[in-house]
Amino acid sequence: MTVLVNLIVALGMGCAVPLGLRLIDPVGLRRAARLWPLAAVPGALCPWLPRGPAATALAALYAAAALALARTAGARLWQVLARTPPGGGRLPDPAEAAVLTALVSPSVAATALVAERAGYRLFGFDLDVLALTVPHFHFAGFTAALVAGLVCRSSGARRGARWAAYSVPAGTLLVLLGYFVDDWAELLGAVVLTTGMWAVALVTWRDLRPAARERTTATLLAVSAAVLVVTMLLALWWAAGEATGIVHPTLTWMAATHGLGNALGFALCSLLAWRRLTATPPAPAAPPVALAAAPAPRP
Repeated sequence: MTVLVNLIVALGMGCAVPLGLRLIDPVGLRRAARLWPLAAVPGALCPWLPRGPAATALAALYAAAALALARTAGARLWQVLARTPPGGGRLPDPAEAAVLTALVSPSVAATALVAERAGYRLFGFDLDVLALTVPHFHFAGFTAALVAGLVCRSSGARRGARWAAYSVPAGTLLVLLGYFVDDWAELLGAVVLTTGMWAVALVTWRDLRPAARERTTATLLAVSAAVLVVTMLLALWWAAGEATGIVHPTLTWMAATHGLGNALGFALCSLLAWRRLTATPPAPAAPPVALAAAPAPRP
């Protein structure tokens, strides 16, 4: 299981995060996305080393970048609050709430990574739990929340998309709180997160996939939606088994099915599809008026 988890972690750090940052803010986060590999390489390398000072130092480099990203979320939240009229009492925009969750999630993963590489049982959690927290908050945290926000924004904030954009961050938070409470609280988080992800899958399949102009983009969207149905059902099965004692998959089996499916089938396909959807199309030939308006080159 360790090898597979390490590969999934590397995919999350080195591919999912920089792709996602360009989708969140291609201008404001362009520098962060471009420099992210400088942190992702040591972060992805440290799980392959024995626990100790060297692995911890590499994990700390990644944690520094993740915490800087979380500060970006704080700045965005401050701007949102500054625009809210006094006594407004309204929930934040669902797409923005999802984006804020995405920006904070890598810091949770990085904190768990530093503790696990140091051999420190943070909050009393087993080292295996800390190790699995790292991919979870790169995909269920960062990527899932980001995609839920993108789906909400592109669908005109329809009811199902709004539910997804609120429930994916809420479910992620409830799962995290479930670590500290009990298995039943974690099951509640899994239910909320699963319904949110299924809402993402439904809107993607029903609305976004048919509207895609390119077959490749439509295929990527279709795969991401279909994979979510299966992988989140597995998540529910595992959480229910932990809470009730019914027969359920082992962590190794979950990593090979739920984890790998979400990383490749959902996260990677979704991010690639959204990159194609948001890419600026090639500029058409400029009309004569535009050419005349352009400044003449100097001799």
